[in-house]
Amino acid sequence: MPAPPRLYAIADGDFLGLSAVAPAVAELAEAGVGWIQMRLKHAADADRWRVAEAAARRLEGTAAALWIDDRVDLAMLLPCHGVHLGQRDLPPSAARDLLGAGRAIGCSTHDEEQCRRADADGAVDVVAAGPIFPTSSKAGADAPLGLARLAGLRGLTRKPLVAIGGIGEANLVSVLEAGADTAVVLSALGPLREIGRKARRLLQLAA
Repeated sequence: MPAPPRLYAIADGDFLGLSAVAPAVAELAEAGVGWIQMRLKHAADADRWRVAEAAARRLEGTAAALWIDDRVDLAMLLPCHGVHLGQRDLPPSAARDLLGAGRAIGCSTHDEEQCRRADADGAVDVVAAGPIFPTSSKAGADAPLGLARLAGLRGLTRKPLVAIGGIGEANLVSVLEAGADTAVVLSALGPLREIGRKARRLLQLAA
């Protein structure tokens, strides 16, 4: 698997509004963001498919890779890079059976034991750790890990380590210095009208 980019952006339907997700994906790709996740936690299936298909079309011919949050069925149907799974989603091994070897699988972890399990799971390609800082973008988020525990998690996995939760301009560099290969941003990107400008600023910081 190629080395991950330093910045990973989430286009979230709850945060942006469904109609803004596909345009946001296009803005992020134009700004140079390498990994973009589409997250639609509360959309109806018909809307989720419509938005996901539009987002995938927007990335055709770009260098950006699309990740689908939670939904292995959408990942199977769309030209995406991979699927990101939480602790309550389909197990990575089952997702691998469906996706085959051609798609990446990311797995969320929230403590040391979950990180160890994800590292040992041959179906997992990317380990995500978080939330690192307090976050309001995800209901029911776990307690923040902080930078010291993030640094400890770096020693528990050989796989690409993605840090997520409350990351923005003020702490992006410290997250990468703590050992994360990639930092995830969501609310730090702002509304659609600000996404391109803010993504470019974050990419400069992450470089």
